[in-house]
Amino acid sequence: MAELLYPSYLNLLASGELQRRADAAWEILASCTICPQNCKVNRLAGKKAVCKSATEIIVGSWNVHRREEPPISGTRGAGTIFFGHCQARCTYCQNYWLSQDGHGQRVTPERLAHMMLLLQKRRVHNLDFVTPTHYVPQILQALVIAAERGLKLPIVYNCAGYENIETLKLLDGVVDIYLPDAKYADDKHALRTSKMPHYVESNRATLKEMYRQVGPLRLDDEGIGVRGLLIRHLVMPNGIAGTREVLQWIADELGPDTPVSVMDQYFPAWKAHNDPTLNRRLHWSEYREAVDAMEAAGLTEGFLQEDLMELDTSDEV
Repeated sequence: MAELLYPSYLNLLASGELQRRADAAWEILASCTICPQNCKVNRLAGKKAVCKSATEIIVGSWNVHRREEPPISGTRGAGTIFFGHCQARCTYCQNYWLSQDGHGQRVTPERLAHMMLLLQKRRVHNLDFVTPTHYVPQILQALVIAAERGLKLPIVYNCAGYENIETLKLLDGVVDIYLPDAKYADDKHALRTSKMPHYVESNRATLKEMYRQVGPLRLDDEGIGVRGLLIRHLVMPNGIAGTREVLQWIADELGPDTPVSVMDQYFPAWKAHNDPTLNRRLHWSEYREAVDAMEAAGLTEGFLQEDLMELDTSDEV
C-alpha cells in the first residue's frame, strides 16, 4: 500500500482525481448550486446571482497574515487570499468593500495558482482561502495547476459555514483544515441580518460533514494546525447570534474536543449603523456570558479571541 502524501490533495493529484473534481465542479456553474442559495443561474454564460459572480475570480488581497487563530498563523503567518463577493449579505460585514462591492483584482485560475506558489516561497504555514465558497470550481482548477508546479501547503477553507454538502464532498481529501463560522442559532436572525435562508439547518449539516472529513483540529509539535476542524463564533449584541445554543449544539453533536474560537470583534460596520439591534459594540457582560456558555458546554479546547479594551463597559455597575 502506497504511503499517503501530505497535504491530502497531493494524493488526489497523483491519481488524477483532483482534475476530475475540478472538472465536475466547473460543470455545476452551468446551473449553479455551489452554495445553499441554489440560484441555478448559468455562470458559464456570464450570469450572476446572489454571490454576484460568474467565472472570473476576484481577489481583494493576498499576503502573509498573522492575525488568525494561533494554530493557523503560527510563527510564520498564513498565506491568506481574500476573495471578492460572497453568498451572504451580512449587514454588519467588516469587509463589505470586498464581500459586497467586489473590489479587487480580476484573475484567472492560472494567476491564482501563481499567487499560491509565491506565498509558498514566503514560507507561510498554509494557504488560507477566505470566503472561497462561490469560487470552489475556480480554486480547484488553480490548485491543479499549482500542485503540478510544486505546491505542497495545506489548505485552510475559511468560510461562513453556509455550504452545499455536494460541494463539500468535492473538497473531501482536498482541504486539510476547515475554519467555518457558526453564526446563528435562529433562522429568523440569519435571514434578517445575513440574507441566508435556512442557515441553521445548512450550517449544522456543514459542520457535521466537515467533521466527518477531517475530525477536530490536530496540531504538530510546534502547535501549528495540520488537519481538522476549528469553528468560529462571533458574539453579537442583544443575543442575535444565540451563542449559548450554538456552543451547546457543537458540544453535543460534534463533541467537546471540537475547538471553537469565540470572538468579541463585533462592531457596527456597513449597514449595521442603522439597525437598532446591531448599532453598538458588545457590552463586556455579553462577552462574559459567552465565556460562561463555553465553559458550561465543556468546550475546553477552544480559543477566546478577545480585545477587552475595545468592549463597551457602559452596562457595568
